Amino acid sequence: MTTPVPATSALPANQREEVIWLYQKSPKIQPRTVHGWFAGWRWALVWATQLVFYGLPWLLWNDRQAVLFDLEARRFFIFGLVLYPQDFIYLTGLLIVSAYALFLFTTVAGRLWCGYACPQTVYTEIFLWIESRIEGDRMQRIKRDAASWSVQKLLRKGGKHLAWGTVALWTGFTFVGYFTPIRSLGVAVWSFGLGPWQSFWIALYSLATYGNAGWLREQVCLYMCPYARFQSAMFDHDTLIIGYDEKRGEPRGTRAKRGTDANRPLGDCIDCGLCVQVCPTGIDIRQGLQYACIGCAACVDVCDGVMDKMRTPRGLIRYDTQAGLEQAQPASARWNRVLRPRVLVYSAVLVVITAALGTSLLVRPTFRVDVERDRGVMARTVEDGWVENVYRMHLMNNTEAPQRYRVAVQGLPGAQVELRGPAQAGPAQARWVPLVVRIPPQAAAALGSGAHAITFQIDPWTDSSRAEKSSFVVPR
Repeated sequence: MTTPVPATSALPANQREEVIWLYQKSPKIQPRTVHGWFAGWRWALVWATQLVFYGLPWLLWNDRQAVLFDLEARRFFIFGLVLYPQDFIYLTGLLIVSAYALFLFTTVAGRLWCGYACPQTVYTEIFLWIESRIEGDRMQRIKRDAASWSVQKLLRKGGKHLAWGTVALWTGFTFVGYFTPIRSLGVAVWSFGLGPWQSFWIALYSLATYGNAGWLREQVCLYMCPYARFQSAMFDHDTLIIGYDEKRGEPRGTRAKRGTDANRPLGDCIDCGLCVQVCPTGIDIRQGLQYACIGCAACVDVCDGVMDKMRTPRGLIRYDTQAGLEQAQPASARWNRVLRPRVLVYSAVLVVITAALGTSLLVRPTFRVDVERDRGVMARTVEDGWVENVYRMHLMNNTEAPQRYRVAVQGLPGAQVELRGPAQAGPAQARWVPLVVRIPPQAAAALGSGAHAITFQIDPWTDSSRAEKSSFVVPR
């Protein structure tokens, strides 16, 4: 006789087995449109960031593009600043400043970057706006997705993707316009004269924008972005997060607008589910702090609207700290914990690095110079016993005004310098200038054969001189 195995549903909740599919298809998230204080801030940053991104390449500065990273000419123009590949250290400093700023803002106020200024958030917001204007709000989109194909559905879907593709192509074009003069790039596009690399990068960046903002959306934040994974290392109980006041909201349940049912006292949460419907990553903030929360505050806006309708105080879902939510701290206690040790350390490091980077840019010389021996020409003795060495001088003008230079050599008695080209450089120009150094026979005999240290003194007309060390070889 065999004993029947009880059905899973008949077992106690703590003994039931749950099957988790590792490759289960994620349901499509259709966020609901929300209006409010934080939604206004998000759109303000959308406008600000996109006006800068799309408008900056069209600005002119000294008859050139104001911001241009000309990889072919190896010149990087940022308004009045001219940088060369040798100035890569400034990019490193900028990345360090950005990293510490991200650490500082995250420690103080959570994922502000993700919720308001991250390109993924910004372009998803733009694409969702286009989708809502063409296909309608959340319920209309859900019904249309579930309906069979028709002419109207085809036109709606096709129009949406056409608009997405237009925005994506313009974004890719603008991105490449930071590396190729955007006006000449526009002429090349209009005349079908794009080069292979320009076409490749426009297509790649357009496809990335279209795919990430139109199709992947929250999947980028949940699975592709590493920031969501290591943010917990920067959070503490005094970090400002978006949280649900469980003590005030529970037990949740529907009720009339005025008060609660005397027989079943309820919290302020009416369990409407709107906080889940507006979330771009589809989480329920009432379940506590989650790595998928990007801090966009859409749930705060919609919950405040519900609280207004229910005639209860706002702030059931709000910006607060974990300590504030757990201990019901007043706002003054939260602000008193802003200047805690880790915040002060991040702030101090950020100030020092920013000051060092700014000072370095301010005192940056107006030109660079390198002098090296010409390896193709050996030291030689010429007419009347004079000894000559050939050098190549690399001049790099860091300004947008032409510069002229005087060249002298120190460490060789009776040395003469002959320039085989003008010692000058045009605006933001780098050029090689050959030069010859000669010494008379008496000086060569006094020095003896071998290599001898010398110093070139390059003296511009508009800046302090530069000293470059080299060597002078006297042949045997």
